Amino acid sequence: MKLYIISGLGADFKVLEHLKFPSHLEPVFLDWLIPDKNETLDHYVRKMAKKIDASEPFCLLGYSFGGIIVQEIHRILPAEKVVILGSIRSHKEKAGLLGAAARTGIAGYLPLKLFTSTFTENQLIAKMFDSSNTKLMEYFTVRDPYYLKWGIAQISAWKSEESPEVIQILGDRDQIFPIAACHPDYVIKGGTHLFPATRHREVSAVLEKIFNS
Repeated sequence: MKLYIISGLGADFKVLEHLKFPSHLEPVFLDWLIPDKNETLDHYVRKMAKKIDASEPFCLLGYSFGGIIVQEIHRILPAEKVVILGSIRSHKEKAGLLGAAARTGIAGYLPLKLFTSTFTENQLIAKMFDSSNTKLMEYFTVRDPYYLKWGIAQISAWKSEESPEVIQILGDRDQIFPIAACHPDYVIKGGTHLFPATRHREVSAVLEKIFNS
């Protein structure tokens, strides 16, 4: 069975490359598309969904923003299982800066030039994630400014009720989606938002349990 995987905003699959999946699954990594100007999330999700062969059963796995995308894909192309890593199951789980951005809508007004400065971009990523991780910038390789601004605005504006079908794995030190606002099915102890890379053995063990149950 194919397991379609979508990484986090701006991230390629290096952040997930050490994860191990059960042998009966065939991992298929879906690359990010650069959104059209003023493209809606629904339209974007439908374009991403075209990469999926829905003629046979499949599973979905998403990391961070990719977790939101796979949940939206699941609404139009139901999967056997949906697993999200370092992501949220509903808009009610937004907290901290992300919660404030959701309440104010400020993300849509951020100047595009904020995402065109390499220095500013690197500083932003370092503050949001784990600046002590020497491989941090290797994980975030999709740098198109409009895509980054669009993605942050979509995360901030996303509204969805929690689906009991979605299996959530979260690190207890996640800076982007604080665990205090969530009720994950599995908790990775000591895991920051980069836990799929830094705690890949623990995550792989959890995935083995989920996909073999």
